[in-house]
Amino acid sequence: MEDRTGFRQVVARAHSVAAASRRNLRRRARFVWPPVGFVRFGSLRRLTPISRRFGSDRGRPIDRYYIESFLARHAGESGWVAGDIRGRVLEVGEDLYARKFGGWRADGSPVTKVDVLSADTSNPRATIVADLASGEGLEDAAYDCVICTQTLLLIYEVRDAVRTIERVLAPGGVLLATVPGISQLCRPYSDLDGDYWRFTSRSARRLFEEFFPPQNVTVEAHGNVLSAIAFLEGIAAEELRREELDVRDPDYEVLIAIRARKEPASQG
Repeated sequence: MEDRTGFRQVVARAHSVAAASRRNLRRRARFVWPPVGFVRFGSLRRLTPISRRFGSDRGRPIDRYYIESFLARHAGESGWVAGDIRGRVLEVGEDLYARKFGGWRADGSPVTKVDVLSADTSNPRATIVADLASGEGLEDAAYDCVICTQTLLLIYEVRDAVRTIERVLAPGGVLLATVPGISQLCRPYSDLDGDYWRFTSRSARRLFEEFFPPQNVTVEAHGNVLSAIAFLEGIAAEELRREELDVRDPDYEVLIAIRARKEPASQG
């Protein structure tokens, strides 16, 4: 008889605990949406990304959308600031953005010359083959603008690279740079030469303020939780709405963009 009573007490306690758990779940569900257990993952419930090529096989990668938005705002397009992409320009890797946003023309206005820097001797676009970290072979105070997009992550001696950029800029010259925040590894570079760094807006600011006057450094972060998830999955920019891409959530930095200006030459 006593055994039955004890058993019933154990069962009653178990039912009581289960009921309390159900009440807690219902209580929590009132304060979160969707409720716990009701999230629908759909096409994203997978262990491999939709694209491993940053979405380039589906359209424009989301980080490129942010890069081009940043460069357009600093290129002197109507309604934006005076153009930074002007005069003699050095672009790392290729001359795509110098020509697209610099208004490059054969008559030399407003970009008078574009040099392409590459450490790869097989790069057919390169006009200068040199290592950005060592800076050997790069002329002092030669460029009015340096465009360096998604490159510094691949250079272990990143401080040396920024020092080189500051050195090759002419007085008053401007660096327009971008680096990744939330991102997958960059292959095949990670296998060949290395993929070393991801940044936050704070780390980027501290890095560039080591070499440029702090008042001449502007750092901005682009991205939000939706664009971060989409970028990691390899979903293209065209698959999101512009108003979804343009929202900036400081907790989800997909791309960090930096404008750094070298001090003009002193007067007198």
